[in-house]
Amino acid sequence: MQVRIQETPNPNALKFILPAKRFLDPLSFPSAESAAHNPLASRIFATGRVYNVFMVQDFITVNKLPDFQWEGLQEEIVALIDEFVNSGIPG
Repeated sequence: MQVRIQETPNPNALKFILPAKRFLDPLSFPSAESAAHNPLASRIFATGRVYNVFMVQDFITVNKLPDFQWEGLQEEIVALIDEFVNSGIPG
């Protein structure tokens, strides 16, 4: 699967675009606790560098904590997305 990464006006947010629609309803997770029931969002929060995850149709927007850089983190998030989509677990 090819995930494209798009910058946003917020330097602490990146949009990870999936090749197809994956989420039927918008999902917003403002904390790790709120993401506990969602396998992908909880794994993204488990990186310890994220404070918000938003999933809608064919993209995921991730907000990182300002003290961290995207270098390394964006590759980790893409790997988590690939693993999740390839697992067949519904969004």
